[in-house]
Amino acid sequence: MIQQIDHIGIAVKSLDATIPYYRDALGLGEPHIEEVPTQKVRVAMFDVAGVHIELLEPTSPESPIAKAIEKKGEGIHHIAFKTNDIGANIQKAKDAEIIVLNDPPVPGAHNTQVSFLHPKCTFGVLTEFCQHPCSGDCGCQH
Repeated sequence: MIQQIDHIGIAVKSLDATIPYYRDALGLGEPHIEEVPTQKVRVAMFDVAGVHIELLEPTSPESPIAKAIEKKGEGIHHIAFKTNDIGANIQKAKDAEIIVLNDPPVPGAHNTQVSFLHPKCTFGVLTEFCQHPCSGDCGCQH
């Protein structure tokens, strides 16, 4: 089931304005950048010893990230847990009467499948389950 923290999502207005801080001031190197149309965001991922910092820039005013920035400003948006069985994690959350926002899971960055838990049920922390294509069982660094 849950294997480790996969990433910490940070909502930002602009990747171009934010990347230099993480790349240059913190020395995290060049990020992997991609667009995730299903979430209406562009993401920049920095690897920090197997845990990622995921910067999320909205690509549409209807993006959940755009709405979060409008409501709360830039900053930490969610924490994601890597899982090798997202379906079981979703069921376990439902059994605990947690509101699951994505059932079935939806496509995320790096060809992952993702599902979010409503922060009203998780003590204010938007929580994500994240399953990589290989399920993390192959020994790779996904």
